[in-house]
Amino acid sequence: MNKLTSFLIDEQQASRKGGLYHKTQVQLAYNSNRIEGSKLTEDQTRYIFETRTIGFKDQEAVPVDDIIETTNHFVAFDYLLNTINEPLTEKLIKEFHRILKASTLDAQKQYFNVGEYKKLANEVGGHETCKPEDVAREMSNLFEWYNTHKEHSIHTLAEYHWRFENIHPFQDGNGRVGRLILFRECLRNSIMPFVIDNQHKMFYYRGLAEFPQIPGFLIDTMQSAQDTYQSWIKYFNEDLLEGLKIE
Repeated sequence: MNKLTSFLIDEQQASRKGGLYHKTQVQLAYNSNRIEGSKLTEDQTRYIFETRTIGFKDQEAVPVDDIIETTNHFVAFDYLLNTINEPLTEKLIKEFHRILKASTLDAQKQYFNVGEYKKLANEVGGHETCKPEDVAREMSNLFEWYNTHKEHSIHTLAEYHWRFENIHPFQDGNGRVGRLILFRECLRNSIMPFVIDNQHKMFYYRGLAEFPQIPGFLIDTMQSAQDTYQSWIKYFNEDLLEGLKIE
């Protein structure tokens, strides 16, 4: 286990406030949910993480599900750290989805199939995705492809993410699950992790849309986000950079 992963786990277990684990939790939950349309601000997200309460006084009201999905994201990131020594599996990915959507309005819909693959066909950005009856097979093929690589790089992870989002295995929440997987697999492979921020959402979407023709768009967006996370590490503890691959 690299120094960064150990450090994040130590801060998590110590419930340390104001450190790198704290910042990662807030930034990853805020940006990943915001990309998907959450109305919560960064300050509101931080407030929920720090106090486990709501009550934003004079600020604009937000949907209850936005709050639930934010607190669920904190739990999902802890699950990410708690299972970091386990290989990426179908069971783990489904658990990410179950955690993220638990107790939401979607979870009450029978067709939604929380924690399992989708039952109904869906589109993303106006483009067709994998049909429900083909998802299990395509996910199996994706795992097989991923596991043929003895070593993973930022390029491998970019292609994995594009393939995963193209399959779009769940009814909703695919982007958030996919970005948690990216962060997790960076840690597992000693690659500088990253958080795709909401400000670069359109670059991220463009990178996914044009990946087959120009993979550099998505990779460049990920590498730019790596630079930001590297600056956070340098601020908190520069020694954590040891052993991390920055590509």
